[in-house]
Amino acid sequence: MKTKFKNLLHQYKVEAFKSSHSNDKIAEHSEEIGKFTEDVLNQAHHYQFHKNPDKDRLEIINMIKNFTNEALLPPVIEKIMHRVINLECQHREMVKLVDNLLEVLSEDEDPGRRDSEAG
Repeated sequence: MKTKFKNLLHQYKVEAFKSSHSNDKIAEHSEEIGKFTEDVLNQAHHYQFHKNPDKDRLEIINMIKNFTNEALLPPVIEKIMHRVINLECQHREMVKLVDNLLEVLSEDEDPGRRDSEAG
């Protein structure tokens, strides 16, 4: 049983590594990251003033907002989404590992032990 667990854990590690380093997976992830990043940036925050600012101040605030939305946020959001997608892939692999471990445990249950407990 110990060797089965060891093999399953090794298989999980290999699959988790492949999901984050394989060229095919990276291309798939890049498309997904691009879509999520675009969605997030399209939902940019709109600030409402308590008092109406003067024209000069409003122009400065809009310049700062535009710079933030166009220059600062995209790479940050992209990195966050890259990390989230990698974690989702690792989570899927972890669920497969737990399923396989539970299957091994249920298969290796001692049939003689069940009969003696029932009687």
